[in-house]
Amino acid sequence: MSRIRFGPEGWKAVLAEEFTFANVKALTQGIAAYLNSNNLGKKGVVVGYDSRFLGDKIARAVARVLVANGIKVFLLRRPVPTPVVAFAVRERATGGALVVAGGSCPYEYQGLKFIPEYAGAAMPAVAEEIQAETDRVLECRKVYELSLEEGGKLGLVEEIEVENDYLRHLSRMVNPEIFKEGQLKVVVDPMFGAAVGCLDRCLEAFGCEVRVVHGYRDVLFGGLRPEPVDTSLDDLKRAVRAYEADLGLALDGEGGRLGVVDETGEFLTPNRVLCLVLDHLLKTRSFRGPVARTAATTRVLDRIAKKNGLGVNETPLGFHYIGECLRERGCMLGGDEEGGLSVLGHVPCKDGILAGLLVAEMVAFAQKSLSEIYGQFTEEYGRTENQRLDFCYREQDRERVTARLQEFSPKAIAGVKVEKTLSVEGKKFVMEDGSWVLVRNPETRPVVSVYIEAQDRVRLADIQREIQNALGLSSQ
Repeated sequence: MSRIRFGPEGWKAVLAEEFTFANVKALTQGIAAYLNSNNLGKKGVVVGYDSRFLGDKIARAVARVLVANGIKVFLLRRPVPTPVVAFAVRERATGGALVVAGGSCPYEYQGLKFIPEYAGAAMPAVAEEIQAETDRVLECRKVYELSLEEGGKLGLVEEIEVENDYLRHLSRMVNPEIFKEGQLKVVVDPMFGAAVGCLDRCLEAFGCEVRVVHGYRDVLFGGLRPEPVDTSLDDLKRAVRAYEADLGLALDGEGGRLGVVDETGEFLTPNRVLCLVLDHLLKTRSFRGPVARTAATTRVLDRIAKKNGLGVNETPLGFHYIGECLRERGCMLGGDEEGGLSVLGHVPCKDGILAGLLVAEMVAFAQKSLSEIYGQFTEEYGRTENQRLDFCYREQDRERVTARLQEFSPKAIAGVKVEKTLSVEGKKFVMEDGSWVLVRNPETRPVVSVYIEAQDRVRLADIQREIQNALGLSSQ
């Protein structure tokens, strides 16, 4: 058995190389030990899976290990999005869930993640406990297993369906009356993933005219990563223009992240979508609370919050920190730089299906095109540009790159004074003109990630060049 690296987002690896049945069972044994040692196993565990290759068989292998450890399994009958599994944890009041899901990874990957009893992503402390338990399993090679037939006889296996309850919950998170103002034409792209039949079904129930592209299971995801980013949504853009739709909505392979295309076929960055959704919620909802965002997410959210008398919680990168703010600080909205979003009253995990419904509701409420809505928004809050750049380097150069980053402490960047320097996920520099740059050098990969926000593309390019030259990074 090879090394398993388990974190808040679980463990992902290439099928048949590291992601083997033997490794999956070892990790499940570690999770079972964590559950029982924390007195959570007696509550039972939901087991779900996505539509990737072998997902159902891997899920059943997971279930066999859990029941052998005396933990009741609520096994979902068919592939479902990860937010649906999280919803099942909350509805069934279980000790957590295990989800076989590869997220936005290429088709040859598969993953296993743990959702704790609070129905959000695992916090680092939980992941560390599971890692320690799994390391012990890998060392002693003791994995227990019981057939599901025997488990059923012992009352430890129950097959469940929760999609309808989840969709009914979503209908309470949005305002169906708003959709009656005018019929929207929406194109939905679930990218061949686990969210096939979810978002389109909700929109149709609200009276929208819906077209679907890639609305069936394909374990190869059409040859693309199931990631709702600009470069992967050409088919959605074409469909929006061809059908003269009001907008296009895309979901990643497990239904957690949203991508948005306006009526002209232009991609809206996740940062812009987050800002528009927050502005819409403030116009249409009575509840109020702080806003949670990661350190790499737009500070335009701060402008909106300040104007409306709301606080802002800036977190390290990772939606598990956003979920913590939603759970413990009463945040009305939480989002990250990759398109993850959730709101007060919903499960504290990223949910692209809910996000898609809120974007559609926003367009219906405004009775304007998405590009007009954004244009009106920028008149009030200003326009910004965002960019993420990844610079790869050789592993043998890690010490040099790390030293340069530690020493890098500029008084100004591209001619503008640095107002604040923060040590969060690396180094973040906030300039007097409101622009900022975050530089990260993770321990797990030889890559420096640079996140930049500026008022225009010229300023953004100037910041990029100065950071790149100062740290000796070469584009590849």
